[in-house]
Amino acid sequence: AADGTVWYTGQRAGNLGRLDPKTGKVEVIPLGKGSAPHGVIVGPDGAAWVTDSGLNANVRVDPKTKDVKVFDLPAEFANANLNTATFDKKGIYWFTGQSGVYGRVNPSTGETDAWKAPKGRGPYGITTTPSGDVWYVSLAGDHLAKVDTVTGETSIVDPPRAGVGPRRVWSDSKGMLWVSLWHSGEVGRYDPTAKSWKTWPINNAKFGAYSVYVDDKDKVWLTDFSANAIVRFDPATEKFQGFPSDRKGASVRQMLGRPGEAWGAESGTDRLVVVRD
Repeated sequence: AADGTVWYTGQRAGNLGRLDPKTGKVEVIPLGKGSAPHGVIVGPDGAAWVTDSGLNANVRVDPKTKDVKVFDLPAEFANANLNTATFDKKGIYWFTGQSGVYGRVNPSTGETDAWKAPKGRGPYGITTTPSGDVWYVSLAGDHLAKVDTVTGETSIVDPPRAGVGPRRVWSDSKGMLWVSLWHSGEVGRYDPTAKSWKTWPINNAKFGAYSVYVDDKDKVWLTDFSANAIVRFDPATEKFQGFPSDRKGASVRQMLGRPGEAWGAESGTDRLVVVRD
């Protein structure tokens, strides 16, 4: 968040947490009965926006008043298994659901639209490019997809090889799309202009590339489940640097950051970790 605090989701507890790294203080905000929050991002309004698979809704939490506002999915999209979200350049919130759903919320009107994913189950990570394009990846559907932000229609892009399992996606400052390839243990880069892929194996990993995040210097951060580590990839040198966890089974499933800091949530150890330059 802009004030230096760090938001995180407590999926099993049904709450949203906020850490002040300076003091170590943690504030917990309950999201309601049945809540199972998956991801959280900070919106252009400064609020925390949550994909809540338990409530089958997207949730906005005001950072000052702690007011919780719930945006339910349309009735025909029950059990969407909401996953990840991003804001486009117009301030519209886009989200994915692993059950085969993607959609949007207009924060100004509160209206929620949702669509069935073209290849069924699997929509997972989602990102916005500097030019405002919205892309998501489908783990089970094994593809990358561009969303028409006006009509909601999608254009499918096949992965570099069948079966690599695109899990998460993040755009760099040039609009290149970086994708964690779960089944093959690689990071992939898709160039939307050239319509071409390039991939790099993560050290000795044969599987397990989970999260991906691109920092302000266009360095690419990933998590390698096979090595129980956070990994930084420098596209200029094409070299990886590993930061292994000091606890077994860290399971960092999502990363975010700010200049000089890359943050991860160790779901397996119930703690937040940060790598500083």
